[in-house]
Amino acid sequence: MHLYTFNFAKIFFLNQVCFIIGCFFIFLSSCTKKEVFKAISSEHSGINFNNLITESDSINVLDFANIYNGGGVGIGDFNNDSLQDIYFAGNMVSNKLYLNKGDFKFEDITKNAGVTGNDRWCRGVAVVDINNDGWQDMYVCASIKEKASERQNLLYVNQGLDKDKNPVFKEMAKEYGLNDTTYSTMASFFDYDNDGDLDCYITVNDIVDGDFPNRFRPRNLNGEHPSTGRLYRNELDQNLNHAFFTDVSREAGILIEGYGHNAITADFNKDGWKDIYVSNDYLSGNILYINNRDGTFTDKVSTYFKHAAANAMGSDFVDMNNDGLSDLIELDMNPENNYRKKMMTNGNSYQTYQNIEHFKYQYQYVRNMLQINQGPTIGNNDSIKDPIFSDVSFYAGVAETDWSWTPLATDFDNDGLRDLIITNGFPKDVTDHDFITFRNGAYAIATKQYLLEQIPAVKIPNYAYKNNGDMTFSNVSKSWGLTEPSFSNGAVYADLDNDGDMDVVVNNINDKAFIYKNTTRENDKEGNNYIQVRLKGEKPNQNGFGAWVEIYFNNGKHQIWENNPYRGYLSSMQNIAHFGLGKSSTIDSLIISWPNEKRQILQNVKGNQVIELNIKNAKDSYTLNKPILNNNLFRDVTQSVGINYTHEENDFIDFNIQKLLPHKFSEYGPALAVGDLDGNGLDDIISGGSTSYSAQMFLQQANGKFIQGSILSNADMNNKRWEDLGVLLFDADNDNDLDIYIASGGYENDKNNSIYQDKLYLNDGKANFKIDSSALPQNYVSKLCVRANDYDRDGDLDLFVSGRVEPWNYPKPVSSFIFRNDSKGGKAKFTDVTKSVAKELLNIGLVCDAVFTDFDNDGWEDLILAGEWMPVTFLKNDKGVFKNSSLNSGVNNKTGWWNTIAPGDFDNDGDIDYIVGNQGSNSFYRATEKFPAFITAKDFDNNGSYDAIPSLYLPDENGDKKEFPAQTRDDLIKQVIGLRNKFQNYKSFAQATMDQLFSSEQMKGAMRLSANYVLSSYFQNNGNGKFSIIPLPFAAQVSMLNGIVVEDFDGDGNLDLVINGNDYGTEVSVGRYDALNGLMLKGDGKGNFKPLSILESGIFVPGNGKALVNLKGKSGKTLIAASQNRGPLKIFELKKPMRVFSLKSDDESIILKFKNGKSRKQEMYYGYSFLSQSSRTINASDQVSTILVTNSKNQTRKIL
Repeated sequence: MHLYTFNFAKIFFLNQVCFIIGCFFIFLSSCTKKEVFKAISSEHSGINFNNLITESDSINVLDFANIYNGGGVGIGDFNNDSLQDIYFAGNMVSNKLYLNKGDFKFEDITKNAGVTGNDRWCRGVAVVDINNDGWQDMYVCASIKEKASERQNLLYVNQGLDKDKNPVFKEMAKEYGLNDTTYSTMASFFDYDNDGDLDCYITVNDIVDGDFPNRFRPRNLNGEHPSTGRLYRNELDQNLNHAFFTDVSREAGILIEGYGHNAITADFNKDGWKDIYVSNDYLSGNILYINNRDGTFTDKVSTYFKHAAANAMGSDFVDMNNDGLSDLIELDMNPENNYRKKMMTNGNSYQTYQNIEHFKYQYQYVRNMLQINQGPTIGNNDSIKDPIFSDVSFYAGVAETDWSWTPLATDFDNDGLRDLIITNGFPKDVTDHDFITFRNGAYAIATKQYLLEQIPAVKIPNYAYKNNGDMTFSNVSKSWGLTEPSFSNGAVYADLDNDGDMDVVVNNINDKAFIYKNTTRENDKEGNNYIQVRLKGEKPNQNGFGAWVEIYFNNGKHQIWENNPYRGYLSSMQNIAHFGLGKSSTIDSLIISWPNEKRQILQNVKGNQVIELNIKNAKDSYTLNKPILNNNLFRDVTQSVGINYTHEENDFIDFNIQKLLPHKFSEYGPALAVGDLDGNGLDDIISGGSTSYSAQMFLQQANGKFIQGSILSNADMNNKRWEDLGVLLFDADNDNDLDIYIASGGYENDKNNSIYQDKLYLNDGKANFKIDSSALPQNYVSKLCVRANDYDRDGDLDLFVSGRVEPWNYPKPVSSFIFRNDSKGGKAKFTDVTKSVAKELLNIGLVCDAVFTDFDNDGWEDLILAGEWMPVTFLKNDKGVFKNSSLNSGVNNKTGWWNTIAPGDFDNDGDIDYIVGNQGSNSFYRATEKFPAFITAKDFDNNGSYDAIPSLYLPDENGDKKEFPAQTRDDLIKQVIGLRNKFQNYKSFAQATMDQLFSSEQMKGAMRLSANYVLSSYFQNNGNGKFSIIPLPFAAQVSMLNGIVVEDFDGDGNLDLVINGNDYGTEVSVGRYDALNGLMLKGDGKGNFKPLSILESGIFVPGNGKALVNLKGKSGKTLIAASQNRGPLKIFELKKPMRVFSLKSDDESIILKFKNGKSRKQEMYYGYSFLSQSSRTINASDQVSTILVTNSKNQTRKIL
């Protein structure tokens, strides 16, 4: 939260008096603005419930890890008076039922109602009309206690009203078959078999004695582990005249262990059948049971989700961005402030990654997840596949809310966007590293009571986030009135006073429950509107569970709701669909799709009302629409063109060399390069190899299929110890065929090792290659990209080769190079002329990508570089000599992790603009100009190891942002052992800012680099070498961008983008950057871009995407090839026919003229974007009327 103050000291003049007065009234207005939530005192409400837990030698957090997991809240109108009542679950205390008397006054009727909890350790509360008599019942889950009879779940069946018109209940769990005695957490009632009645899934969390839940071991997948969920099928018992539930877990395939905190029963793939998502604690991994529609389920969690929360707590499945697809919110326990982070976060261990793969666990990270639903995916030849989700929690700003339990996701301010409230807190922080150290040393001699007294508490306020409508959320906890520190667990939202906004109830440990009145409607009566929809279903499902509610309003705005009260953690929300409408007072259409395939459509519905809809009035039938392709531009043809190749890579652990690296350097490949290798007139593909694995060539045949082969002989393969990175196809020896230059890089060997010498493979014209060991200058720098251009206009192609890193000495700057082509008489020869023609490249930095391009339109090809901890660097070609003109660029102050460059005239103004890919802002390192990220480097302890220490701004204990080291004490000590003595406990380190790590003397000679801009951006060329920088849309900011192809794919005359991305080589605690699935951005010819869905584009590259290239396929078809590190090579075909024109080797630029009179400049490259070299061909739609081509000698010819 930013605090703004006014300074009027410099305002002296009379003409500014009005300004002062205006500011004064604004100030007064802000002072009088009321909080969204008003805390209702227990004296007013009559609610005194306190989930008081008293530890002892026999019951305490050291012996029972789940003792402080809390209790839930159940909301229901138990006396049918149209007011929502509240039921609290108690652990050591009695449950409490409070009747709503209006005006936030409640009456405790627990004892007479018969719902005390029977001395159980009660956890979750599921409100349901179990017998469909119109009266709400309660199913209560019990746990902790050792005797099975003392943890038997309770079913309180509502018997109606007594003489005082209060509801009374009868406990009937055994009669209904729901007397489950597992260590249950929560239950969810839903119709899994589509027979019309409600079945039941029970989440179980049972830590077995001797079972260490964070130890890697083979997972139990056979249903024998006691901590396995239970599925009960509802079967009408004619003798009992009510439902009876039968455990069908095994036959239904509910067999996977997990320490369950919550289960979501919802339709994840929108096939009309309810699925089950289970949020599990510890290593056990989450589960997504997809309904097979035959009474069985199959776990597909790793198909739908690339990673999950490590300590998954509460969760919800709800549409957070109003795109018509429900998203997953899942909570964990990552703190926001630096002190808490450093006190609880474990050090990095790459072995965790290795164990995850070895034992086939899901990738897990300690942070909240906001998994955005990207919709169905596309397989080979347009087959529709499962949906896929992308975690954007860092981008959204909701990843770090400490020890979190309940997500409450609804529109609290009625502006049409769902907001988020998160409860948190834990009375005994057993993750505190100083306590763990103390416990390990004192366990044998200290009393248990003494140990318990040493454990700190995590008592902090709950969080509130306002949805900004752009996939970001603002922390409004204070301004919305959530300021009270607490140990909050279960919570609900409900309209307790029927005024049209959602109030909040929170179950606290060792404090009275919170009752928050939402004042949105009260304080802003002319403001935002709402509508609430109450459903009345058929008798076996009286409350319409599973129905879909949709609204359309305000010229196409769309909201959806899947009716299910079991959301968050241990709790049941008010069973009503609540929609904020913003300023709209009328809904264009309201659609209810009932589970029995009946549908109701209401039109022109007035807002600010509760509307009740009965399934009896649903006259229209519907058939659930299967996903259909939306005129997708591309189709996956990988199989049909004969490609069956998966890149292989040794898993070298860079972090063993330098412990604090932000990412690896040893798994960047494979590069892709395109050209005609065998002289048959068809484009072929080279895919770079890795250590011990050869580069592969894919030769295209006349039938459009590819034949795979190695470019190395068996003898060469025996000595393949180098890592292939950049690949370039060009005619090195002027014999009219394409040779191969491969840049060597990586991190496996120390600096100045001959293993980093680049390779030139000469072609005999038939795609047979032989290494020419004398053609290239000796150069032992670890490199990344290679580009070709006739920069000196002497008629042959010269080379740029980027230095990426000095192995084992990151982030020391390294040189990049210009190799002049001095080949003669068929003998290839290149000379390093960097010092004479491009001295700016000496020790320029850590360069990731480069492109030869005429950025100032003077007819000479300049050079642009993208690099890590660098600004985008512009080197002007001054008639064969490169000079740094970055200071004039207008963007020189934007330092980042720039990774890729893709040129194009995106605004159709005759000069070349650039897409420059960056890390994106969906990361722990969310650097900004105000709060940059840094890296400080030196051999601080003089042990011969170069110490590189990343740092960034984080809130301190008071919320003030300061620069702190990014990693933990354990990590830093591994790198700089001397810090162990300086910071002898975790607390001292947790309070140390970056400038306190080392003395001023130690800092002498240290390198310090910064990054202040992480957004992938469009660099608009304003002429004269000056640029404006415009961030790309949200969809392009969720991960690292790598390969990019620029082309007018839809034939509208404007350039579009297809993007490959992600980076799986990040440090373990930060987690893999994996949110991209391939992406197409449609350009509008004005420098704006619109992301297309997977179904619209047809592009789907879900893995560790690297290079991306286009090539000419059979019959002139345009193909795109995408590489993935340790993943399959994929080929996509553009459906729209294009005319394809081949170019000569010295052609540099073209002008496309269109039938509508517009024109666009286009350059021809020997490689652009990360590790990519596309075909040197021109694709022209039927809108192109003329093509003019200019070569390096400035000669122009017409080819169309």
